[in-house]
Amino acid sequence: MAFEHEYDFTQLVNEAEHLVIQELGIQLEALNEEGSEVCLCEDCVLDMATLALNSVKPLYRVSLLGSLYAAHAMDEDKYATALKKAVAEAIKKIHNNPSHD
Repeated sequence: MAFEHEYDFTQLVNEAEHLVIQELGIQLEALNEEGSEVCLCEDCVLDMATLALNSVKPLYRVSLLGSLYAAHAMDEDKYATALKKAVAEAIKKIHNNPSHD
């Protein structure tokens, strides 16, 4: 039997993913309200999320306590600032270099 079938890896969650997606939604909504022409197709939005996630510290958890730790990390100015900056930079980079015509 393969190693990955011996354990329940579905409990392994990167909370940074949820935080990036939430922040991406906030920033894209604000840009949309400003009349920005940022592409919101699935390819571009997923590229933005992926690029931002590759720029921030992961926050993996396997328990509720880990989820609380991740939420606490977002309250820390340093992590929150880095996450917001990573999302903003990802939006800008993908907007300037979309993966489609």
